Amino acid sequence: MTLTRSTVLRAGLAAAAILAFGGPVLAEGKTYVFATEAAYPPFNMSKPDGTIYGFEVDLLAEAAKRAGIEYDLISQAWDGMIQGLVDGKYDGVIDAVTVTEKRLQVVDFSLPYTTGGSTFAVLKDAGIEIPGADSLVVLDDETAAEASIAAVAEALKGKTVGVQVSTIQADFLEKYLAPRGVTIRTYPNGPDVYQDLMNGRLDATMAAITNISAFLEKNGDEATTAGPNFTGGVMGRGAAIAVQKGDAELAEKLGAALKSMSEDGTLEALSMKYFKMNVTPKL
Repeated sequence: MTLTRSTVLRAGLAAAAILAFGGPVLAEGKTYVFATEAAYPPFNMSKPDGTIYGFEVDLLAEAAKRAGIEYDLISQAWDGMIQGLVDGKYDGVIDAVTVTEKRLQVVDFSLPYTTGGSTFAVLKDAGIEIPGADSLVVLDDETAAEASIAAVAEALKGKTVGVQVSTIQADFLEKYLAPRGVTIRTYPNGPDVYQDLMNGRLDATMAAITNISAFLEKNGDEATTAGPNFTGGVMGRGAAIAVQKGDAELAEKLGAALKSMSEDGTLEALSMKYFKMNVTPKL
C-alpha cells in the first residue's frame, strides 16, 4: 500500500479514536509489513502477474482497515517464514499459522480466525483405506486418541505420506506415525505435495481440511479425503496472525479487529466465500 498524506491523516484520526476508547496505540505513520506464502490455496494464492489473493488477503485488508493501520503484503517461502519474523524482517505473518505452544515461545499471535483440523488425502484408485472417516480425534487427550492413531498407523504402515515441511501436520506425522513404520516425505510447499500424490509418488498426504478441500475442488474425481479429522495437541488452537514476540499492541489491535469481524458476520462471510463452509471461531 502507498503511504499518502490522506492515509497518514486517517491513521492519525484512528489513533485518536483508539486513545478515546483506551486501547493500545500503534506507531503513527508506520506501514506494517506482513509476509505470506502466496501458494497455500485458498488461504493465499498468486496470479500469473504476481498479485496475491485469497481468504487471508481479504481478511488482512479488512482487519487492517478496522485497526487503522497501513500495511504491505509480501510473498515469502514458508520454510523459514517464522524465523524471518523472529529476525525482524517483517512485522507479521499471515499464512494459516496455527497457534502452538512451541511457536508461542518465539512469536505472539492475534486472536484465531479459523478452527478446523487436519486429515489425509489419497487417490481413489490406490486402494488405501484409512479408518475413522468423518470422525473427530482431539489430541489433547493422547490416551483417548491412541486407538485412532494406531488404526491410522496400521493402515499406512510401509507407505509414504507427503507433507509440507515445518507444519503442524509434519509434527503430527513425525510424532505419531514415523515411529510406527510410516515413511514421511517433506516438501517446501503444498502444491508439490499434491503434485506427487497425483503422480503416484506418494500414497497419501496430510494437510488442513480447508486446504485439502481446495485441492479436491479441482481433483475430486481422482482423489478423496481419508481418515479422521485431528485437532488439539500438536495440531494447536487454530490459525492466527503471528507478530513479533512482545508486540502486544499490534496483536491486540488485530485481535480486536478480528473480533468485530466475527461479531458482525464478516469473518463467516469470507469463510463461506473461500471454503464453502464456516471454519471460523466465535470470538
